[in-house]
Amino acid sequence: MMRDRKALQLALLAVVMFGFGFLLVPLYDVFCDITGLNGKTATQAVAESHEVDTQRQVTVEFITYQSTGVQGEFTASVQHLQVRPGEMHQVDFTVTNPSSKDKVLRAIPSVAPGRAASYLRKTECFCFQEQPLAAKSEAIMPMRFYVDRMLPSDIEIFTLSYTLYDISDRASSS
Repeated sequence: MMRDRKALQLALLAVVMFGFGFLLVPLYDVFCDITGLNGKTATQAVAESHEVDTQRQVTVEFITYQSTGVQGEFTASVQHLQVRPGEMHQVDFTVTNPSSKDKVLRAIPSVAPGRAASYLRKTECFCFQEQPLAAKSEAIMPMRFYVDRMLPSDIEIFTLSYTLYDISDRASSS
């Protein structure tokens, strides 16, 4: 009788742990949306802005990373820009594939401080979809953006970073 009760408790614990693990990602997304943490940016293009705040300048820094196993170069055309909120800008990112195999790459963006992410408006970005890259080739990938005029005044500088992942295995199997 005692063993049956203990087995039932352990089974219930396993179900609760599985449920918590299953709900962790959506709960994390809600937490990030509420607090502005994590620096997640939009995953779809937005409409262009036409009102420019000529009284203010913000510095946007660009950093690129490559995940383990990604060969070649991944760089931004500039390290930083002085922008006026509402003003449209384009930064080109260059990626090379020195290997003899075609690759499918995916760039994941992040913004620091995280609360600035909701004020970065991308109208075009290579991060919105997978990027095929032929063997022994180079690609220039544009990112067009503006900073929303409602960016809090205490944010004078923020960093947009991209981490590049090779998803060739997953992309070819889907």
